[in-house]
Amino acid sequence: MQRDPQIQSQTPRLQIRNLVRHFEGRRVVDDVSLTIMPGRVTCLLGPSGCGKSTTLRMIAGVEMQDSGEILVDGNLICDTVFRVPPERREIGLMFQDFALFPHLSVADNVSFGLRSGTREEKRARVVELLQRVDLMRFIDSYPHELSGGEQQRVALARSLAPRPRIMLMDEPFSGLDNRLRDGIRDETLTLLKEEDTAVLLVTHEPEEAMRMADEIALMRDGRIVQQGAPYNVYTRPIDRAVAAFFSDINTLRSEVNGALAETPFGQFLAPGFPDGSEVEIVFRPQHVRLDFDRGGSGPLPTAAEGVAARGVVERARFLGHESLVEFRMDHDHSVLKATVPNVFLPEKGRVMWLTVRRDRCFVFPAPQG
Repeated sequence: MQRDPQIQSQTPRLQIRNLVRHFEGRRVVDDVSLTIMPGRVTCLLGPSGCGKSTTLRMIAGVEMQDSGEILVDGNLICDTVFRVPPERREIGLMFQDFALFPHLSVADNVSFGLRSGTREEKRARVVELLQRVDLMRFIDSYPHELSGGEQQRVALARSLAPRPRIMLMDEPFSGLDNRLRDGIRDETLTLLKEEDTAVLLVTHEPEEAMRMADEIALMRDGRIVQQGAPYNVYTRPIDRAVAAFFSDINTLRSEVNGALAETPFGQFLAPGFPDGSEVEIVFRPQHVRLDFDRGGSGPLPTAAEGVAARGVVERARFLGHESLVEFRMDHDHSVLKATVPNVFLPEKGRVMWLTVRRDRCFVFPAPQG
């Protein structure tokens, strides 16, 4: 696993060490370790079935690990011998179905987890949180009278009411439509940071992780394969699969000779690969440059862009803020994708010349077989 180096003098709010969980002889969580500081958001990101939710359940205490330790504020709360019950871990939980009690009012739902304090103190905490999520007008309403976004904010207020030190969130926004999702995510993030809560968010959506996380831990087949700030994970993926998880990619296959890989777009540096190695050069569609006037007065490719290759338009689609154009390349008849800002919809069959930015390419070992 690759991880950004960090120096922290503060005690981690949540620390998990070498968690392992087996199901039917298979390791669904395989030696997972994480550290989350107060007021920080870590996204456990990965495809369905990679072990994200199982990791979350072990931290919450609803499932036991086969090995490994979980610590809160430096204190052990669970290993294979010692176990603090879930209700005493001071950990809040949020799920995509909100899990509100339909027979209780909004106020009673929010106050449900408040086990200490006078009636007046509990009421004050409910009012404080409902004001912060802008739902005071619904204090005496019932869940069925609220929209999905309003129910999500009630669930957030209820989770925060006991002042948990840690918040575990399992796909909490997936049930909301796109129109509401961004605003509610931002409101939730602001409130959690104001409470200085350490947050572990499980999601399978890279865009959500990029938007919300201070740090991303990318899981695959039960393991964390890369961990770091969103910018670093996106711009420095450790392999082709990580790059492809965050966006569409284009791939060129080549053989290394003298630390160089020859392609129709020119030579790419391949340091560290011995001669004869098969490599893949990976780049994203937004880093393909279209030459609109190759036969006329258009600018020549720069050294950073290398050689231009000829492609024929197969399809073009407008995606709202950019256009996606697919080309059939002359050199091997493969399809290459390029994105262009705004509206650009060339007709099928149009010939264009393409270049690739060298500083936005990744070189990985090619899979064998």
